This record gives sequence, C-alpha cells and structure tokens, in this order.
Amino acid sequence: MNDKALPEPPRAVKVAAPDKPHHFVFVLLDRFTLMCFASALDALRLANRVAGTSLYSWTLLGEDGELVTCSAGTGIRLDGPLREIGRDDTVLVVGGTDVARATTQKVRSWLRREARKGVMMGGLCTAAWTLAASGLLDGKRATIHWENHDGFAEEFPEIELTKSIFSIDGKRVTTAGGTASVDLMLHLIARDFGEDLAALVADQLIYSAIRTDQDTQRLSIPTRIGVRHPRLARVIREMEHAIEDPVSPATLAAEVGMSTRQLERLFRRYLDRSPKRYYMELRLAKARNLLMQTDMSIINVALACGFTSPSHFSKCYRAHYGTTPYRERGTHA
Repeated sequence: MNDKALPEPPRAVKVAAPDKPHHFVFVLLDRFTLMCFASALDALRLANRVAGTSLYSWTLLGEDGELVTCSAGTGIRLDGPLREIGRDDTVLVVGGTDVARATTQKVRSWLRREARKGVMMGGLCTAAWTLAASGLLDGKRATIHWENHDGFAEEFPEIELTKSIFSIDGKRVTTAGGTASVDLMLHLIARDFGEDLAALVADQLIYSAIRTDQDTQRLSIPTRIGVRHPRLARVIREMEHAIEDPVSPATLAAEVGMSTRQLERLFRRYLDRSPKRYYMELRLAKARNLLMQTDMSIINVALACGFTSPSHFSKCYRAHYGTTPYRERGTHA
C-alpha cells in the first residue's frame, strides 16, 4: 500500500512551503542498522504528508552506488555513489555493525571534502565513529550507542562523549541509534517548521513521548536490574563510574550509610551475588567491549578496567567468559 491509497491526514497546522525542500543525503555504510535509518527517513516522509507539501527531500548514497546491505541482511538500492553535494544539504551517515571496517578511506576522504563546504553532518547509531575517524568531531560534543561507548571513549579522548540519545554541537549531529533517530528528526522538524508539525508527525508514528538531547540512552538502574532500592542503585552507579579505579566494598557501603555486611546482604538478596562479584562482572563487560571495539593492547585494556596485571586479568576473564582475552580478540577478528 502506498501513500496515495491512504486517507489524507487532517491539516491541523499551516506550514509555509519553502522555496525548495531541505535536502538530506543519507550515506549508508555496509551493515548499517535498518531501524535508525528507517526511523529518520519516515519522519521526513510524514512531515511532507502531514504538511501537504514537500518540506524535505532525500538521496541515498553509498560507496559502490548500487546496493548496500543492512545488518539484518536486507539489501537497499542506492541512488548513486558518493558524489558532490549542495552547500545547503544535510549529510547523515548511517552506521551499524563493524563500523570501523565499513569506514573506508574513500568514505573518510569524501566526508572531509564535503565538510569543508560547511554543511551539517551527522552520524546515526555507530556512525559517530565514522565522523570521529574522519576528524570531524574533534573538540565537539557527541554521543554513540551505549554498547560502543567504552571503545569510543578510549579511541577518541579529545571528543566530549555524552550518554544522551542525541547530540547537536554546531554543525555536527550524532545519535545513539535505534529510535533515537525519531527524536532527532522531530527536533529538526520542530526547529525548521514549528513544534505543532513535529507533534503531528509524532502522532503519525504513534510516538507518545518525544525525548530531547537531555534524555539519557539507557533505562534507569532500578529498571535495568529489576530492583527499586535507592541505596543499591547508588552503589551500582558508583561502581559503573569507577571501573578504572575500583572502590572497595567497605568504601561503597560507607558512602550510602551501611556496613559492609549490610551491603553484602543487600546484594545477595536482590542480585544473588556479592558486591565484589557484581563489580568484577561490570569490569569484565567493559573489558570485552574494549577488546571487540578497539585496537588497544591487552595490558591497556586490563589497566582501563582496573586490573593491575595481565595475568590476573586473563585469569578472571577466562573464569567468566570461558576463553582468554587473546583468543576472544582473535575469534572476533
């Protein structure tokens, strides 16, 4: 079914048609994430439909210019290869799995060249890594999917990395992926043509809670762990913020006004493990992310996760994941 078969939406707001549509250039990287691309594109389509006029237009480009495959295995036909764009266009690079491999020299060179025109450039999902590797986020604020946060922070320390769902810093835009693309596009639609139009587009998307760049990506700690205990949540938050320099259970307990024994009982009751074991699992999870997402040496990964020696790190890693850090990285490669 196409749009012509659907009933016309009510014209609840009047929008003055621009002299020409605001043009978006979507650059789809190999193995891009379909949801974040489709969410962004459909928001633009619905803005046109609700307004009853062409507010936005778009082009799909890619490195080979013909067909690109998303991470779900579906192929998308492109409008052409990477080519010169207009100075008023907005470029949105869409990343997905194995973004470092998909960020080829050709892609980086094209982005740098077009960026010199002063166009707005964005990275959806993991494509913040692509912009950073192209030198386009230096000194900027950015965000990326929480799963890639640790590796990105280690790889690009000069970039102010946030945990928000999207970030806009001058002419650089980044999102955390998934439905965050909807929030970004609604923000841009509201900026361009007013909040009433953005609200109507959200209604069309059955999107009842529009988020801003002040909203964080992940669920709250109580929701994630399935336990609503304020002092337990505070301790876990402290653990997550102190991976490189672990804090002792005694210090954590004192910070929330408990004894070490009380903290032990709290973790046993709600999480069925000791604070020490839970903390170790957090550190090992970060280590695994760094092994998968960066070229950091094993010793540097160990140090970044609070281990003082590679041998101790390897022993703990093998006990938890059933393989050594060296084999983990080799298998992933």
